[in-house]
Amino acid sequence: MKRQQGFTLIELVVVIIILGILAVTAAPKFINLQGDARASTLQGLKGAVQGANSLIYSKAALAGKETGAQTVTLDSGSVSVINGYLRAQKAVLEAGMDIKFDTKATGTAAQSAEADWIIDATASTSSSAGTAKIYAHGAPDNCFFTYTEAKAAVVGTDGTITTPAELPKYDITATGC
Repeated sequence: MKRQQGFTLIELVVVIIILGILAVTAAPKFINLQGDARASTLQGLKGAVQGANSLIYSKAALAGKETGAQTVTLDSGSVSVINGYLRAQKAVLEAGMDIKFDTKATGTAAQSAEADWIIDATASTSSSAGTAKIYAHGAPDNCFFTYTEAKAAVVGTDGTITTPAELPKYDITATGC
């Protein structure tokens, strides 16, 4: 009698099914293209804000407006700066970067989707710098870029600096992208 070599049809079908199950369950964990794309987009936004701040600071320094709260005139209009850097306000960032933001909806209001980005800005106070949280439309809540404006130095009544000036901060939270 001849001896057969190779696999039976049933063995091949079982192997194909096992490979299919592995592909469906394991592949998305290794190939998270959407999350990587969102994280890369946030990196690009961070670079855009840093680049705009570099240009605005240069313009402010040339005009002698690199300390305290000032206004710098651009081709797109005047922008408010602190220590020569953009304030963390929707209108200021839009004018300084030539970009459009949708304001983050509150409560049960529907989120408008006219721009590519959503901004949630908090105003500065005497004790803290203003911040702007920027999200991409459709991104999860824990996938955002935070811009914290520069902080001016606080000078005491005797002329000494009680709180030193701070540079702007650029933070990316991409844990849930």
